[in-house]
This record gives sequence, structure tokens and C-alpha cells, in this order.
Amino acid sequence: MSYTDLVNKLITALRCLPGVGPRSAQRMAFYLLENGKEHGLTLATTLNQALNNIDHCQRCRNFSENEFCNLCVNPKRDAHLLCIVETPADVIAIEQTQSYNGLYFVLMGHLSPIDGIGPDEIGITQLLTILNQEITEVILATNPTVEGEATAHYLAEIIKNRRIKCSRIAHGIPIGGELEYMDTMTLAQALRGRLEIEE
Repeated sequence: MSYTDLVNKLITALRCLPGVGPRSAQRMAFYLLENGKEHGLTLATTLNQALNNIDHCQRCRNFSENEFCNLCVNPKRDAHLLCIVETPADVIAIEQTQSYNGLYFVLMGHLSPIDGIGPDEIGITQLLTILNQEITEVILATNPTVEGEATAHYLAEIIKNRRIKCSRIAHGIPIGGELEYMDTMTLAQALRGRLEIEE
């Protein structure tokens, strides 16, 4: 069955979202047209405002409506501590732990030469400027993927050359996990990242 050009255009537009296939896009389109016109108009207006007004923080590269994001201008944050993450979603995840009070730098990706993503694409020049300021410790919080590990290794070399303390977030066995169900890479990482038990 074929739809009108505008319905097809709406379905195609919705498919640009990650994880949305043809059927999901069709369901969403039909919902908005049948029952959710008011919600759809609100969505369209908000989406338009967000895309036109949200950019990147000039310091950390996180999403921001202003030149500097709320975290970077917060005087209560520890300006000597820097956590490097891959995406803005990683910032949210770490903030939800309520166990980190420093600043961030968002790479907006990871090194991937095969995809044409090198140091310039992940903001290394901007990061070097920040490292020349009052940073005394950097926490590398890239993902435990091949690309994330390669990016962390590359960053660690840069940071160590500047005599700044550099650490990597631990990876390994999740709380509640059982050893017999862990894959070998997770177990190996947990063993390498073991901590001394303090008295």
C-alpha cells in the first residue's frame, strides 16, 4: 500500500532516529497524525528550537545553549580535575553517580582511522589548551571498546608527557554478576584492574 507523499516523507524523516526501523517509523507517524497532533506540534517546535539554539560549550564541548555550559561555569566544581568522555550521554551517566565533582572534556567520539576520525575530529587541540591550565589530574572514561581503549592509550601518552596525573576508570565484574557467566575479556580486565584491599 502506498501513502501520500507527505506521509511517506514523515515516515522517512522519523527513520533518521537510531533504532527506528520502517515499522516503528510508520507507527509513530500514524500516532502523531491520528491522536497526537498537539504533541506532534510541540515536538516539532521544541525540536526546531533545540536544533537552532543548542551548540557546544566552548570549553568542554558538551551540549550548551550558552557559550559555556552549566558545569563549566559552576564555581563549586573542582577545576583541577578533568574527566574525558566520548559523548554528552557519558557526562550524564557520570553525573548521576554523584561521585565526581570535577570538570569534563567531551571528545564527541573516539579515534577511528578507518572512519576518518583522527585527533582533530575529537578536539585534541582544544584539549591541549585545557591541559595547559590548572589541571592536576585527568580521568580517562572512554568506553571499554577497541576504539575506546585505543583513544585512552593515545590520550594517556599526551597527558603523561605533561606530568599530569592520569588514571583510567576501572572495568570488570558488575555488582551482582557471577564469574562463571563473565566473558574472558571482562574477567581479564577485572584482573588487570584489581585494587589492593586496605585495612
